[in-house]
Amino acid sequence: MDSARWQRLSPALDALLELDADGRAAALATLHQGDPDFAAELEALLALEADREDFLAEPIVAALSGMLPGRHVGPYELERLLGEGGMGQVWLARRADGLYERRVALKLLRPGLADPDLRLRFTRERQILARLEHPHIARLLDAGISIDQQPYLALDYIDGEPVTDWCRRHQPGVADRIRLFLQVCDAVSHAHTNLIVHRDLKPSNILVTALDDVRLLDFGIAKLLDTSGQASEATRTGLRAFTLHYAAPEQIRGEPVTTMTDVYSLGVVLYELLAGRKPYQPARASDAQWEQAILDADPPRPSQTLLRGTEDGVEPLQRRRMARAIAGDLDTIVLRALAKAPADRYASVEAFALDLRRWREGRPILARPQRLSYRVGRYLRRHRWAVSSATLVALTLVASMVAVTWQANQAIEESARAQAMQDFVVGLFEQAGASAGGAPLDIRQLLEAGVQRGDAELAHQPVARAELYGVIARLRLGLGDYEQALALLERQSMLVRGMPDPPPSLRLQSASDHGRTLRLLGRPRDAIAWMQPQQSLALQREQVLPRQAAELYTQLGRGRRDIGEPDAARLLFRRALALRRDSPVPDEAGTIESLADLASLHSAAGEITAALAATDAALARLRQRLDARHPLAVELLRTRCALLRADGRTRPAEASCREALALALDLHGARHPATLDARRQLAALHVDQGRFAEADAEFRDALVWTVARLGARHADVARIHNSLGIVAWERGDEAAALESLARTVDIWRQTSPNAMLADGLFNHAMVLHAIGRQAEAKPLLLEALALRRARFGARHGLVGDTLRMLGEVEAALEPGAGTRDLEDAAAITAAAYGPQHPNALRAALSRDRIAADAGDADAMAGLDRLARTPPDDSELRKIAWVARAHAAALRCAAPGAATARNDLAVLASQVRTAQPEGGAITREIDAARRRCGSLIARR
Repeated sequence: MDSARWQRLSPALDALLELDADGRAAALATLHQGDPDFAAELEALLALEADREDFLAEPIVAALSGMLPGRHVGPYELERLLGEGGMGQVWLARRADGLYERRVALKLLRPGLADPDLRLRFTRERQILARLEHPHIARLLDAGISIDQQPYLALDYIDGEPVTDWCRRHQPGVADRIRLFLQVCDAVSHAHTNLIVHRDLKPSNILVTALDDVRLLDFGIAKLLDTSGQASEATRTGLRAFTLHYAAPEQIRGEPVTTMTDVYSLGVVLYELLAGRKPYQPARASDAQWEQAILDADPPRPSQTLLRGTEDGVEPLQRRRMARAIAGDLDTIVLRALAKAPADRYASVEAFALDLRRWREGRPILARPQRLSYRVGRYLRRHRWAVSSATLVALTLVASMVAVTWQANQAIEESARAQAMQDFVVGLFEQAGASAGGAPLDIRQLLEAGVQRGDAELAHQPVARAELYGVIARLRLGLGDYEQALALLERQSMLVRGMPDPPPSLRLQSASDHGRTLRLLGRPRDAIAWMQPQQSLALQREQVLPRQAAELYTQLGRGRRDIGEPDAARLLFRRALALRRDSPVPDEAGTIESLADLASLHSAAGEITAALAATDAALARLRQRLDARHPLAVELLRTRCALLRADGRTRPAEASCREALALALDLHGARHPATLDARRQLAALHVDQGRFAEADAEFRDALVWTVARLGARHADVARIHNSLGIVAWERGDEAAALESLARTVDIWRQTSPNAMLADGLFNHAMVLHAIGRQAEAKPLLLEALALRRARFGARHGLVGDTLRMLGEVEAALEPGAGTRDLEDAAAITAAAYGPQHPNALRAALSRDRIAADAGDADAMAGLDRLARTPPDDSELRKIAWVARAHAAALRCAAPGAATARNDLAVLASQVRTAQPEGGAITREIDAARRRCGSLIARR
């Protein structure tokens, strides 16, 4: 059957299948009168439908077999399925051949295709994407065919959401929606310039990233306009080369496709962005009804559709405002793009985008007749302030005189305050330079002297004195003097409360500084309570005071994040980012800070990969836009170190930590909080590497300074106690380890989110389990498991880690118990982290050890596989050592025990050489040797 015949049969068959028996018979009788052959073909198809239950149920293309997480396709390892369509599947994958590390979107062609042209289209996509280089188009990175003849394309992995979903969630204004859409137009225009038509433009192919930028995906059915003699692309039964709801009329009719086909699809997307719904709403959502609507129905104006809609979550007031903005020119632009005949649409995407830009600038659009009244109206709207001023000049002159007088007075006051502050600071440093005996300048003494002089010299200028307190408090915060900063900010607050009309900028800055200080002191709820009343002021003044408003949103968002309210924090961080990035004078340092805040939410949710990608993006922006030695780089490098360590990548983590520490020392000195935090983080890596004495000294030094700065009950102090507890356990001091870890849990239970408390409970239970106190360890693990499930969900990697430890404890309490928890732990960690991640291998090790003890031969083989784990990382090496030791100890009960004993001796020597300070691993190897000796003695 040729494509033209099927295109006529398909909608008629859809319509007949929707009718009851009587209606179907009447319709067929009518068709018999006009076209007997056509009616006969339809009756034959309906007979097949009645005789066979699988009529039209069998897919045209076969499923991709054997494609599971962990499968290798070429040099890539599959991680998880992102989507599936007519051409095949798209997977998140990573480069696994060791040349470099990168995550990609891997597109796989479906095998066994009935249509040979589909493989041709797949090959063509590789040709097309290789020619496209645009910031809003996903790049082609690699292409090839695997050893099992599976063709693949590796493209940029875009972590975003469809543009319609983004608009539904963020509810941006009309101007912001047009801004995003113009990015799409630029991308499509670039493709057209390269003689490429996309032919499947739809929201799911238009993603918005975390930076609110657009990426255009999927040129799988694009047509090369500069090629000839290509195989026919006629539509075949059950296989469309486009998405029906966004298809142009000429695509439905099977006519030639041009660049104006993309113009129509863009018109549908813009209609949906503005109105919240598609331009057509057929009574029945069948393909036949949709095709008829696209071919014959005239869509209503977007502004009318928006006013009638209720299901898109838009507030009624915002809906009316948006409808007013859309009515008129935007309605005209969209309907011009949706014209049925290609000749009646915009001649190109560039012309479409030009009218949208003219609308943004308030200029007449070219899609409307250029009548004099219309041009004059647009001119008046574009220059309404100048025209209004000219019309009301007399009234304006009177009002201006009053305003000028008031502003002059304000300017005099501002100038006087600025001059007073300048004279004050100059005098302060002049006197500081005359210290007795030529002693070096002490910054803290200088700040204290500044407060005393301010109290005396600015006694009659409360606004200037309050600003001085704020400046000195921020300097104190930079030095880590949190308590002294809080005392100054409390004095500032008393001054502000006593003013009849304090400046809004002072109120916002004071609230932000006060909240930041309370949060740094471990009091996030107090910080939120202090800042929350000023949020309404920030909303009112954010256009004239964007930096102060953004700072308040940032500090308030951090407080919300610290108490475990990520959704509220995300909204505040995004608002701060928008203000900092889009203000008339962009705040680049603030923008990077907001990007880091958003990355921290991924980290708090256990989304290590997303957090690492966002942190790397912020660090790259800082190095590109500011300076690699900017103070923000210290915090970003520390964050990157922590994320890499959590991801099991110890070597790059250590490199980031060392870079952070070197920069902190250079910028701040040895006793600055940022330097101490970097040293503490590097010491944690030293624990992983078996350098326990060095780590212990670093942690104890950091503890002294942190307690002095924050007090003994701060969450950061508990973090150091937690590290000291782990070091003590590694060094064999069980009592000190349990004491430090119990103190950690006690502090975190009172000060920190549940996720942090769960970490402390897990570590405490781990040590109790290691020293044989299983009954005490089990309730701590059950509490940690409940907290992690409530916070992250049942299939999160941290839940798998907890189940692993719980299974080990249960097996120690009762032989044969814990098997289910260990199996679940192995499955969850492999899915969450990847099968070769240290945490996943650790879970497999626990499962196989306990099963091998019970005589399971498969588990014994599993231990041998783990013993051969490549030692690419310190954690992987430890897993291999333990697996090898346990397997050898079990073989001491069988023939060939001497070989196993010798293997254990060699292993013990290797471990002592690699970890001369011993540690828990060394004790575990020694325990395996003792077990071996006992088993040999019994024989």
